Amino acid sequence: MVEKVGCYSCLTALGLLRVSLIDQLEGRIDSLLEILVCREVFTRDDREEVLCKSGPRARVRTVLDIVTCKGEEAAKVFLSISRHQQETQERRTELSVEYNKVKQKHKDVLSRRSESMLFYNTRHGEKILFSNHYVNLLLADGHQGLETKRHEVLTFGQKRLSLQQKSAVKRKISPAELFSSTHGNRPVKKVLVSGVAGIGKTILVQKMLFDFGGNRNYLGFDFIIHMTFRDLNLIDQPVSFRELVLRKNRHLAKELDNILANDHKLLIILDGFDEFRHCRSCDVDTFVTEPEEEANVVEVFGSLMQGELLPNVSVMLTSRPAAINHIPVGCIDRFVLIAGFSLTEVQDFFLRFFQDCAVAERTFAVVSANELMLTLCYIPAFCYIVCCILKESKDFCGEKPKTMTDIYVQYLVALLRSRTHARAEPFGREQGAMAVQPLSDVVLKLGQLAFQKLLVHQTLFYGSEADVAALAGCSLVSTFLDKTVAQEPGCTEEVYSFAHLTVQEFFAAVYYAVTDDPSPEVLQHGAELEGGGSNGHLDLFYRFLSGILSERNANLLSRQVGLCCQKDKVDNYRRRMVRELTTACENGAHILNHLHCLFEQQDPSLALSVQPKTLQVNVSDETLSQMDFNAIKYFLNLTKGEISELDLTGTGVSCEALRDIQPLLLRCNRLWLGENNVDMNTAHVIADVLQVSESITHLGLGWSDVGDDELLALSTAIGVKRNLQELWMEGNRVSYKGLLSLSDLTPNPLKKIVAIWNDLTDTDPYFFCPQESITVSFTDDGMWTAWGKWVFKRCEVSTNEKLVMVLRKVCNISVHCLEVEWAKAFYQQLSQLIKQRIECCTEDDMGRKLKKFEHILNH
Repeated sequence: MVEKVGCYSCLTALGLLRVSLIDQLEGRIDSLLEILVCREVFTRDDREEVLCKSGPRARVRTVLDIVTCKGEEAAKVFLSISRHQQETQERRTELSVEYNKVKQKHKDVLSRRSESMLFYNTRHGEKILFSNHYVNLLLADGHQGLETKRHEVLTFGQKRLSLQQKSAVKRKISPAELFSSTHGNRPVKKVLVSGVAGIGKTILVQKMLFDFGGNRNYLGFDFIIHMTFRDLNLIDQPVSFRELVLRKNRHLAKELDNILANDHKLLIILDGFDEFRHCRSCDVDTFVTEPEEEANVVEVFGSLMQGELLPNVSVMLTSRPAAINHIPVGCIDRFVLIAGFSLTEVQDFFLRFFQDCAVAERTFAVVSANELMLTLCYIPAFCYIVCCILKESKDFCGEKPKTMTDIYVQYLVALLRSRTHARAEPFGREQGAMAVQPLSDVVLKLGQLAFQKLLVHQTLFYGSEADVAALAGCSLVSTFLDKTVAQEPGCTEEVYSFAHLTVQEFFAAVYYAVTDDPSPEVLQHGAELEGGGSNGHLDLFYRFLSGILSERNANLLSRQVGLCCQKDKVDNYRRRMVRELTTACENGAHILNHLHCLFEQQDPSLALSVQPKTLQVNVSDETLSQMDFNAIKYFLNLTKGEISELDLTGTGVSCEALRDIQPLLLRCNRLWLGENNVDMNTAHVIADVLQVSESITHLGLGWSDVGDDELLALSTAIGVKRNLQELWMEGNRVSYKGLLSLSDLTPNPLKKIVAIWNDLTDTDPYFFCPQESITVSFTDDGMWTAWGKWVFKRCEVSTNEKLVMVLRKVCNISVHCLEVEWAKAFYQQLSQLIKQRIECCTEDDMGRKLKKFEHILNH
């Protein structure tokens, strides 16, 4: 109504519109009053006079009276401000309606995109509803160590056990709680979800999109934008964030400015960081600050993560653990670990997969009888593969699978049978030689593609590439390759990837095994067993290769697929495995992947051919899973005689795991269990070994949280056989009272007890009499120099959290300890290391802890 002033003067119009203005302005009189003061139409006294009135309508009347008294110019400004306020409000109302329409449209789109389960290898036209097949995933606060370099699948089992053991610390959470503040601290804006291959990261993303699209009250966001790093890999030109959003969300175009303006109500989900080809270059120093600003995709991503672009937006990243050390971790507010399925969820998965209770129970019983398969089923992708094998064949071809390679070979055969409708007989017998050749050719071409791309860390392949184009026209390709269409300005291009990275690794191993020595440099310098120089990138490939070159799988591939392993390659590989495993055992080198490769062979004669002069088994600094222990037990159960050394330092070994390998512990001369949690139950297992073993002479329990009670249990056991000569327990909680329990055992049998960095004080309240064989402080003995270097090296590779734990003990020192030359050098190095960590530290609390220890060492 404000605009209908016609040709009247502003004062006259004010009088004519007085009644309607009172109705119109009562809801916004306070803001209007502030504008009048800012525009100097009203004085502060005028404002106080208005505010003294009770009720908004009375205040509007007072404003109108004051404006009328001020004259024509004041009335003109007043009407202009009122008109602008009214137009703005109408515009906001109109925008709000359109905004909500687009919001619902977006939810409908997400609902449609996520309604079908993203099972690998779903047949064309087959629709599996997400709501009918989704099984809950275990999510917990925390993350795997950033120093993890080995293949993630190898570390899964123990991580799951650790989650159960530390349930009081690592709280189970639901997807809807991901952005909830954990302890009432600053808001959670950036969340990193990590998990091993196949653990369900993408399924979690689909669950979030499915719930949001279904109009569930989800996390309080108005919009969720989903992007994958696979798609981002396709962008080679400078691009803006706005463009990235619109590539797959054109329906947001009209309201995108408003969506981005309300960035506190926006969630960006970025899935698969480990597949990002720029993952090593994300800590950028060139930023974009506006959604319309173009830059390289890595700079847009870095700007988003570091809060330079859309500072109030929420972001969720998913990644395999091995890649997260490349994420600017200082920006992450919350780390979440996906731990896969519990036993209940595995059973639920079988029921939903087979859609028949009796069939599900029968197939689950088959899996439960096989320890390895059951272990693998805790990983959802493996669970699906095992279900495929059991569904596509009445029984396994030949023997039931014992290794990971066995399962994947069965998977390959089962799916090929399904696609060729030849289940009753092997391909060769039913279809003749002419049918076998095309099938083996296709598998070989897939393997060549997998092998060449794996070596260069590539998981996406363009349809225009020669090795991809060679697969055109083969219907079997869709069984193992997923196809997407990349939309680029002016053109579209087909992009392929294997259904899962482990499937690519398996096909790569098949190709290498059955062809004439491709890329021999891959296996030089023993890299095939320990992943030397690859940081674990090819670990699973080498395990698959070993399993494929085994007699049973070589025969199965020949019989069912028409692929024959090169006999010379098999013989050379076996000789090399024996030679390198023998050398590693003699030198005490790390051999976990050697043992996995040996386990994949399942040939006892091969293990018996390994006859080192001294058997030293070093599997330290790996968080051991049940699969790891299976490989260790397989090898050591086939060897005879004493085990010179078994190094389980920093493996997260549990009481149950030690009890499981107790027969092996009885054969050890030197047993190193440091940097594990040795509680009373674990101490009793070690005590049982000490009471029975005729072999054990050295025991290491450093940094294992051993206290007086645990030491008393051990000392009683040591007194039974009296064989133990050295006990290393530095960095624990032992007091002089605990050391008294060892008095009667020195110097015979215990010739050396190392108890430095324990809870020992210079005052001896228990009149403890120092003995030459018990070391509680540093000496000039030459052995300490080498020992100090070993401790410092472990500090260098430790996370900040673990380093702080060590520093609490190491920095609790007396002044006279620093008089020893090697100790001076050690603490100087340690001080420099702390300084370096402080400079790189992005967490305030951790930085304060490190500075505290730096101060202690420098004063």
